[in-house]
Amino acid sequence: MTLEKCSVVIVAGGSGLRVGGNIPKQFQLIGNKPMLMHTVEAFYAYNCQMKIVIVLHPDYFSVWNNLCKKYHFTIPVVLVKGGETRFHSVKNGLAVVADDEMVAIHDAARPFVLREVIDRCFRESFRFQCGVIPVIDEKNSVRILYPDGSSKPFDRDRIKLVQTPQVFPAYLLKEAYNIDYKSHFTDDATVAEEAGIEIRLVEGNEENIKITTSLDMLWASFFLKSGR
Repeated sequence: MTLEKCSVVIVAGGSGLRVGGNIPKQFQLIGNKPMLMHTVEAFYAYNCQMKIVIVLHPDYFSVWNNLCKKYHFTIPVVLVKGGETRFHSVKNGLAVVADDEMVAIHDAARPFVLREVIDRCFRESFRFQCGVIPVIDEKNSVRILYPDGSSKPFDRDRIKLVQTPQVFPAYLLKEAYNIDYKSHFTDDATVAEEAGIEIRLVEGNEENIKITTSLDMLWASFFLKSGR
């Protein structure tokens, strides 16, 4: 296993209609191209030799292929059929990744991940042979809500906001995904921890938001125009 042999599974299987519009958010424009193309480019810029796997609902395979023609997008990718949940989509994507690779799992709706964050995750995971996830600090005041409707303040210094890519030795993550699906599996780290895999945290980047709403789309367009 080497750092040179690596893959990314980009999860784009959801409908993503909360941002508005008639097509899923991963195909909507940010600047002069669809969001998903920005995400693919981020990983291609990190390592142009890595395998890039996109997990999509099969109904959208033709949409992606047509967009690639329209925007002259030639970065090679492998399309994989999405599953019923994110868990099942990731599992499908991992099926085309070799056991002896390092693999990143990344949300299609996070197009602004920095190259140094990707590199940090891969290197830390390779060094310690464990799962690595990027996180950022919570800057807002935080309260814990209880079942009776009451709430209490909580120390925000003990909270980290989790991002992607989440990176693992592929053989470890593939083994973890052999367990049965549970509703609390919101990301790959929770699946891996269920299987007893160590998770380490590294610094993410604040611009690496998950674009979910129409306001997020407006911010993304502004951020791209700012050239930062």
